[in-house]
Amino acid sequence: MTTDPIEPGAPAADTGTVGTDTGTAARPLRIAVLGAGSIGCHLGGRLAAVVGGAEVTLIGRPAAMAAVERDGLTLTGPGPDAAWRAIRTLRLATDPSAAAGADYVLVTVKSADTTAAARQLADHLGPQAVLVSFQNGLHNPELLRAELPDHQVLAGMVPYNVVRTGGAAFHQGTAGQLMLADTPRSAAFAAAAKAAGLPLVLRRDMAAVQAAKLLLNLNNAVNALSGRPLREQLGERAYRVCLARCQAEALAVFAAEGITPAQLGPVPATWTPRVLRLPDALFRRVAGASLRIDAQARSSMWEDLQRGRPTEIDSLQGEITALAARHGLPAAANARLIALVRDAEAAGPGAARRWTGAELLAQLG
Repeated sequence: MTTDPIEPGAPAADTGTVGTDTGTAARPLRIAVLGAGSIGCHLGGRLAAVVGGAEVTLIGRPAAMAAVERDGLTLTGPGPDAAWRAIRTLRLATDPSAAAGADYVLVTVKSADTTAAARQLADHLGPQAVLVSFQNGLHNPELLRAELPDHQVLAGMVPYNVVRTGGAAFHQGTAGQLMLADTPRSAAFAAAAKAAGLPLVLRRDMAAVQAAKLLLNLNNAVNALSGRPLREQLGERAYRVCLARCQAEALAVFAAEGITPAQLGPVPATWTPRVLRLPDALFRRVAGASLRIDAQARSSMWEDLQRGRPTEIDSLQGEITALAARHGLPAAANARLIALVRDAEAAGPGAARRWTGAELLAQLG
């Protein structure tokens, strides 16, 4: 499948390459994306949208891959003028066996599907394959390592929001830099990302990064239940106080567990609940960057509810309630949000109640 370029000034080839078996030549990097939904299609499409770039195989649901085959993969955002299409061949597949021969396998399946995905990959990976977990939650790299002990697994983090806006159209609503564990095996992927214009930072503290991302992702449930775009939802104090309560509980259980979240924004993670509780006008002055979000941006959990898919609530609020139970600490706000999201899942596609900030805050007590 090929499409026409619409991104002005797409970078020319200076991508990660790997040597052949003889070591006398190089070939483009081979990247498979397992779980090619919103994040997977975004990453795979960007990596493929470079002249002479990586050879990318998207592995996803039959309906999703059929849409890419029919319409071509369209990627937009952030900002009204940023748009791309994949400009070289994208290989499309629905079976994990298509990962055979890949140098890197980007795992973007839902957290609940990680172990099953690893088992499906086990018989198809070459000895050179490196897995990169670009997933929410704290434990997915560990789950992959447990099932694939002969392969290196790298923890990665996607800081921004991507939602499907059409059959094969995906919109990045917020900005940010990908983060990836800093190891010798990261270099070729980092080079491919750089060539594709994907900002990427190599980190040696990915466990702390994942904890910080989990704190941010606790807003996914608040946003999904609000039914509002992220910018509107975060602009209203009542919703922010809901998030602040979840984060305060999370920080308490992190401290008990000996986890120190990385600082990913302008203030330390431990300060964030206090900043979120500020009145709207003061919040806009102190944390205005938090509201510089594309008007279309919504959480992935909102999209899951709209499409009738299971959410990742167990890997977000569920992580906090599990840690709280281990240490005998309260996590009432996170537990209540789990219950409300379960009710929303049961309501069916697009039928969940839209909670006002005041109503949701009252639910949290």
